[in-house]
Amino acid sequence: MELLARRLVEMAIEGGADAAEAYISSKKGVSAESKDGAPESVKTSQDVGCALRVIKGKKPGFSYSTGMMEDLSRIVRASLEAANHTEEDPFLALPEKNLPPAPAPEIYDPAVAGMSTEEAFRLASEVEQGARDADKRIKLVRSATASFNANDILIVNSNGFSGSYSSTSATAQVMAVAEGEGGETQMGWDFMGSAFLEGVLFAETGRGAAGRALEMLGARTISPMKAPVIVANSVASEFLGIFASMLSAEAVQKGKSLLADKLGQKVISEALSIFDDGLLPRGLGSAPFDDEGVPTAKKCLIEAGVLKGYMHSTYTAKKAKDGSVSTGNAVKPSLASFPSVGPLNFYLREAGDGKPVKLEELFARAGKGLYITEAMGMHTVNPVSGEFSIGVSGILIEGGRPSHPVKEAMISGSLLDFFENVEAVGDDLRFYGGTGSPSILIGPTDISA
Repeated sequence: MELLARRLVEMAIEGGADAAEAYISSKKGVSAESKDGAPESVKTSQDVGCALRVIKGKKPGFSYSTGMMEDLSRIVRASLEAANHTEEDPFLALPEKNLPPAPAPEIYDPAVAGMSTEEAFRLASEVEQGARDADKRIKLVRSATASFNANDILIVNSNGFSGSYSSTSATAQVMAVAEGEGGETQMGWDFMGSAFLEGVLFAETGRGAAGRALEMLGARTISPMKAPVIVANSVASEFLGIFASMLSAEAVQKGKSLLADKLGQKVISEALSIFDDGLLPRGLGSAPFDDEGVPTAKKCLIEAGVLKGYMHSTYTAKKAKDGSVSTGNAVKPSLASFPSVGPLNFYLREAGDGKPVKLEELFARAGKGLYITEAMGMHTVNPVSGEFSIGVSGILIEGGRPSHPVKEAMISGSLLDFFENVEAVGDDLRFYGGTGSPSILIGPTDISA
């Protein structure tokens, strides 16, 4: 594959490109879904593709192919021709040569790469059975799925970079339905993922979904109130995933971030620090270099509430004109895409010497309030203005202890205020994909019903 990539770059330069980059991806995977102890579906996949990005006279060109036996000259011609029909952009560039390499993160597990369809189904069955065995009130289990993928990435460019790595991912997810008195039903979902097989507890994922469904049986509405809220780690991760876009230099430069021109300023609660770590051991977003060959690293983007930096690609760093360099955050959403700025393993935790606290302590500090375990309508949150108004459900807190489940409540506000009002951080940091958060205690919040 490396010879093929080098040849693509050479042909592009010979054809008139000023710079060229070949990106080759090889992926294979197996997933299984269990229903009533039998295979609902078992799927395998294997994909190989290449993409060629060129810069010709300060104009970008791009082409890709999912058939590696295809004539290389066609890919090169398509990229060069595309450059003839695009606008000049003085900030286009490939990464400089001789960038110091990052240490190789722990991201490849042979047990995942060699997963058989039979073993994948067995593990999916563990997910389903974990939910069913949790309680006799679990009447239905949906989408009990176990998925396993192995990826090989190779990048070669005309600045002298050549690098490759292999990674794996294993995930489990499930939806459980509990039935209570009078035929009432409640649903609960759970997910777990890791680069390594041993990092995913399949039966525990099933039990987690069942527990969420069971704790909501008997849910009822409440009167509007202003009170503290505890946001469960799963919901906090959803909020944080949207907040990540505000820390993208691309969004800042397009005027689509509330954090523009706020470097060095306090922007959220001083109880919080926010990191992006491309070298997190066994992280689903970890890699030794990003999707244009820049070494990844652990970065503190917000420290004790103060904005320290943005996530950059080579393009946004050059466009910034302030001495910025790429932070290793160039991400290709797909083979057919140009690299854009995106997080790798993005998470928040307590700042500095702050001490995370157990969930019970968060309840005690809240006194009376709401423990939010599910949010509906997160897709409606405006990532540019940060404004949101979403439905929530969870557990009412009274006397510093769980009282009863709550449905059909609503909270609204802005993302900056949401994270500004954090008063305490839990000790239950958990990743959902590439985004992770502990449970967080937020000060008095308007809760409508």
